[in-house]
Amino acid sequence: MKSERKLPLKDVWVIWFILGVVMLNYPFMHIFNKNILLFGIPLTILYFFIGWPVSIFVIYLFSVYMGHDVFDEDNSHHGNNKHRDSS
Repeated sequence: MKSERKLPLKDVWVIWFILGVVMLNYPFMHIFNKNILLFGIPLTILYFFIGWPVSIFVIYLFSVYMGHDVFDEDNSHHGNNKHRDSS
């Protein structure tokens, strides 16, 4: 038996997209647009160099999860058809 998700995966994609758009707009950009250097790198550049790979990694995780989900659904459909045919 498969447990039901509380939030459909398509909704999570939409939320992640909106979060990405918000993080590239004025309020967040203004927070990180300071004359501060961390390890000799401006804070704004670090914000992009850390935020961009993190967002790509999260998208990768969603893709892998969706791939396993689709693969599991395909296997369960084929398994159910076998049982129906042999009955």
